[in-house]
Amino acid sequence: MGKLVAALKTLASVLLISAVHFMPAHAVTLGASPLATYIDDEGEPARLNAIMQEAFSRMATELELTVMRRAFLGSGLLSGKLDGEYAFQDLDSQHDKFVYSEPYLPLYLYATSKSQSVTEIRLIPHLQDSRVAIENRFGNTDRFRLLKDIKWSRNPTTYDAFRQLADERAPYLISTRLLIDELNRLLRDDGEELLHFSAAPLISSGLRISLSKKLPDAQQTIASFNETIAQMHKDGTFNQLLGVAWLSKDIDGDGTAEYISSADVAHAKIEPGILALAFSLDGVPANDSSAFIIDGTRYADWQAAAGALAEVTPSLRPSLLDPEVYKRMIRRW
Repeated sequence: MGKLVAALKTLASVLLISAVHFMPAHAVTLGASPLATYIDDEGEPARLNAIMQEAFSRMATELELTVMRRAFLGSGLLSGKLDGEYAFQDLDSQHDKFVYSEPYLPLYLYATSKSQSVTEIRLIPHLQDSRVAIENRFGNTDRFRLLKDIKWSRNPTTYDAFRQLADERAPYLISTRLLIDELNRLLRDDGEELLHFSAAPLISSGLRISLSKKLPDAQQTIASFNETIAQMHKDGTFNQLLGVAWLSKDIDGDGTAEYISSADVAHAKIEPGILALAFSLDGVPANDSSAFIIDGTRYADWQAAAGALAEVTPSLRPSLLDPEVYKRMIRRW
């Protein structure tokens, strides 16, 4: 009996040591530069901050987020003051001193314009010789620096980039689909004509976290993050944190995306036509045979999914952009 007790104690000790080994010994400190509705530390909506906090909470890993200007972010990463970055864009090259997660959120960069003619644009070369506004965080990346035949109008902030369109200083803007949607919400509320989109995203990229290879258990932390994000994608958490009613992703690996939603997010309407606006998390197309996942529960068809949303009162959520900040811009639209 004594040998059994001793063996159990030894096993418990090994399991405890293993558990400690796979937990970072200190708070993970991640940095990012500001991006409207995505990243902020001054009280504005910050969807990526919320995703990070939820993911690391589920991972039982202490997290510290730091928002700083791009130049300071780079020096913080190089000096080791930051363990990594939480909004690394695939528009830049990866550094061999860091390990990277799988993309946790895609970046679909569209051309947008007041003119409906933008809907005919499908490729970057279609913008050749045109003046195109873009935010610095996208325009100053490795991928965009290679695009030489476009007259870029680079801007330090999202507001400045949108103002190029408002003041008609540039006929086109390249930005993320989610950001353009937020400005359209403000325009709709004010009765203005909405921005039009290019026929497809001109560049598709993704957001990842990076961790320094010097960080203990960096690989294990990345693996845990990937697993946690995969769960958050399918249980309605991303719908809630992004403020997007319908997402899509190939959850079961059969080559067809499922539609994903939550009863705890605003739905403009509960009808199948709205599925055409679903935001894809992986680029895999959905079709008429796609299943539905509502708050983590799988449903075979639209009728069953709509039943799970039966108690939802259709409503339009307000924009995540500050209407007071954009008020003057909207007035001269």
